[in-house]
Amino acid sequence: MRTFRLAMSQINLTVGDLDGNARKILQGIDEARSLRADLVAFPELAITGYPPEDLLFKSQFIEDNLATMRRVAAASTGIAVVVGFADADTDLYNAAAVAIDGEVVGVYRKLLLPNYGVFDEMRYFKAGSACPVYVINGTAVGFNVCEDIWSTDGPTATQRSAGAEVIVNINGSPFHAGKRAIREEMLATRASENGLFVAYLNLVGGQDELVFDGASMIFDPAGKMIARAGQFREEMLVTDLDVEAASRSGDGSGAAELVPVSKYSGDTSRPPLSPRLAAPYDEVGEVYAALVLGTADYVRKCAFDKVLIALSGGIDSSLVA
Repeated sequence: MRTFRLAMSQINLTVGDLDGNARKILQGIDEARSLRADLVAFPELAITGYPPEDLLFKSQFIEDNLATMRRVAAASTGIAVVVGFADADTDLYNAAAVAIDGEVVGVYRKLLLPNYGVFDEMRYFKAGSACPVYVINGTAVGFNVCEDIWSTDGPTATQRSAGAEVIVNINGSPFHAGKRAIREEMLATRASENGLFVAYLNLVGGQDELVFDGASMIFDPAGKMIARAGQFREEMLVTDLDVEAASRSGDGSGAAELVPVSKYSGDTSRPPLSPRLAAPYDEVGEVYAALVLGTADYVRKCAFDKVLIALSGGIDSSLVA
């Protein structure tokens, strides 16, 4: 059995706090390395925090984010790392850096940019145009970002055609009631229609009016959920994937590039891990948890000393002069 050990770091990040975000990411790399993972993934735009919005118009912020990404990449000794950041050349991209043994070996730029509801990504980013597949310790892994996984004929299908066995999709996906079930159905479909593992990593925490619920998940090539992290809490989800179970139907005819990047051997001596499948909240419980986390993070991230929370059904007009 050829096993690929995947670690997904479901963490709570803060928009604009590059140093604080980097500390959490570096701690996650150390933890994943101690667990002898082949790859550790971090959420969408983890370096900047999500969503960075108009901070992206500040050139110094972009430069500092790039420097922070390189500092994170330098810590990838003995392990592969994928982390979200804002990439820049003549345009700006919502991107994922792929690092291994201290070097950035590739960058994936998000192809499908959402521009509806709370999303306004076309205001800030240009869409990417390529979706390479990286061979890490003998396993072909494709990375994509959030909205990219929702399309049947999107990057996942292209990466599969190049021989990908595992897709790691990094997210900043906000919570709303009922969304978990919608995600699960979509991810199961994407895994089964492509015959590969789909790993969905989501951010956790509150940022202004948004709350991110985590609930990161992994589906096998038959579309069965094999691992799930808890909701509304930080967690490192580590799972052994039997990649031989992914039918290698890739014919190499797609637009994806197959990039061998490993510089170290896979760990065949490590004892197997039992998969974690956390029980989700019920409908009422997850709404309550979202309110608690969103309020607590708003207070903490705004550095308020004191807060008064009050409920009102309106003002009695008879009391108004």
